[in-house]
Amino acid sequence: MNIIGKRKIFYFISGLVIIFSVVAILVWGLNFGIDFQGGTLIELDFTPSGKEVDLNQVRESFSKEEGIKSLSVQETGENSVLIKAEGIDKEKYNSLKDKIKNNAGDFTESRFETVGPTVSSDLKKKAFISVGVASLAIIIYLAIAFRKVPRPANSWRFGITAVVALLHDLLFMVGLFAILGHYFDNIVVDSLFITALLTVLGFSVHDTIVVFDRIRENLRRMAVSKNLSFSYITNESIKQTITRSINTSFTVLIALLAVLVFGGESIFAFVLALIVGIIVGTYSSIFVASALLVDWTEWSIRREAKS
Repeated sequence: MNIIGKRKIFYFISGLVIIFSVVAILVWGLNFGIDFQGGTLIELDFTPSGKEVDLNQVRESFSKEEGIKSLSVQETGENSVLIKAEGIDKEKYNSLKDKIKNNAGDFTESRFETVGPTVSSDLKKKAFISVGVASLAIIIYLAIAFRKVPRPANSWRFGITAVVALLHDLLFMVGLFAILGHYFDNIVVDSLFITALLTVLGFSVHDTIVVFDRIRENLRRMAVSKNLSFSYITNESIKQTITRSINTSFTVLIALLAVLVFGGESIFAFVLALIVGIIVGTYSSIFVASALLVDWTEWSIRREAKS
């Protein structure tokens, strides 16, 4: 199994993924939740009547009201409805209660949340900062953790290539959610999505560290005694850790799939982001991060040989 020898194939796949993601983001943009674009979220529990709540009747109660924009109405459980929109305040909502009851039936209000445009803009800014700070912290941590790695490797290369692979994962997740958000109103980019991104950052870099740590061990054990190339040592390290990485990810995916199926509508997008992130993160840890490390290291060796 010569994974490093076939790295151009994986570069091609990753290139397609990045192009796909960038095009999706530019064409459709992101379907931001109220956390990031401002608005109101209302959850209503309708009194059981022996039949499902008619979402169209709930939507009609709001849609003809002046000033309401970006209206989204979705079922979150049996007789439970989640409404998201811009332009609804508490006063306007109170004036619509009787209309909702006449159209869709009696209900109790279980949640009413409003986020202003200033707060949402601040949350969006902090979300980008948190991802950037986490990425920088990972580079510094890996550079310190691998500071005694034998030559021809370099500790900073370990950190930077790991983060490049992570950015590959995050870009794919954002691109996929741009497409899903275009077609499905309940797939939004909100604070839970950012939480999923940061969780995937941690999980993916864990997989990458497993491979990188084995590379470091094999450099000490194999390079001196057998005069083997860096690409060969890296490929052997991947072969020694690939089963562990896949099995670890697979067990996590089993649990997440159970949550996806039975966890309810309110966390569906969050769990979906985790599943996508863990799959692509496992791929990049094995096929992208190590390949980048090999190419960068071999380029550095060739440059030193010429000087």
